[in-house]
Amino acid sequence: MSRQRHGAAPGATAAAGTHRASGPGRLLIAVYGVFALAATARAAFQIATKFDEAPLAYLLSAFAAVVYIVATVSLARPGARAYRVSVVAVTTELVGVVVVGLLSVFDAQAFPSETVWSAFGRGYGFVPLVLPVLGLLWLRRNRPDAP
Repeated sequence: MSRQRHGAAPGATAAAGTHRASGPGRLLIAVYGVFALAATARAAFQIATKFDEAPLAYLLSAFAAVVYIVATVSLARPGARAYRVSVVAVTTELVGVVVVGLLSVFDAQAFPSETVWSAFGRGYGFVPLVLPVLGLLWLRRNRPDAP
């Protein structure tokens, strides 16, 4: 089923543009953008001021920031390549939040300082755990047309 974009030339399909960045996708991208900014600022501050206290936690915060930045940009961009990058970034986020969440709960000494993903994102209202699930559902619903 082909959808024409508003203001697009006749015959333009969803594959030519992006419907991922419309409707609920805009909210999803905005939340990813907020997390990208928050995680980047947090990691930069932690690394610059107290890296010696918990290097693993602060490097994981920096990694999470990169993942959120990549997810934000790729979700907002049109095309099949951006779609694939989005799937990888959001899947990486889900795996990261689950793995770091489990490690931080079962080996709290390894995480003397919290990351965005510690305790499954408890410090952020568990949004880091819910966000990639919603992201993957949105991506599944908005797959680009197969060639």
